[in-house]
Amino acid sequence: MRYGQRGGYTPAEQKRRERLRLGAAGRFEDGQSTKDVARELRVHERTVARWRRAWLEGGVEALRSKGPVSPEKLSDRQWARLEAELNRGPLAHGFGDDQRWTLARVKTLIGKLFHIGYTIEGVGKLLRRHGWSVQVPVQRAWSALRRPSPPGGRRCGRP
Repeated sequence: MRYGQRGGYTPAEQKRRERLRLGAAGRFEDGQSTKDVARELRVHERTVARWRRAWLEGGVEALRSKGPVSPEKLSDRQWARLEAELNRGPLAHGFGDDQRWTLARVKTLIGKLFHIGYTIEGVGKLLRRHGWSVQVPVQRAWSALRRPSPPGGRRCGRP
């Protein structure tokens, strides 16, 4: 089963979803209704119905993860280098007009560093798959969200 979630699931999320599907298979074998399985697993009934169809046609193996849609073009070593370069900031790579990484700039950086072509959409998917949001690294966003709100006011989206 594949899920079109803007850039795909991370490997951990793929495993979590696979566990859900395999758990649903056990419930199908026990004769539970689609509605009951959906409620217990906290997923939409249509999703469970799709899983049930796949299970009826191909058994438990039909519910196993098929892995990422396409293999990554960057090796682990290349990704580590790219991440280090991204952390240096746009100015270090000649983007002086503002200090934001855009998908187009990251695409250009990947081309310069590794001579590998990505589409803008592919760069977005790559970054999300590795825990980066389009705006800031997810780790920084999460740490900002964990900070307490200012007294007497609500936080906006900025740290």
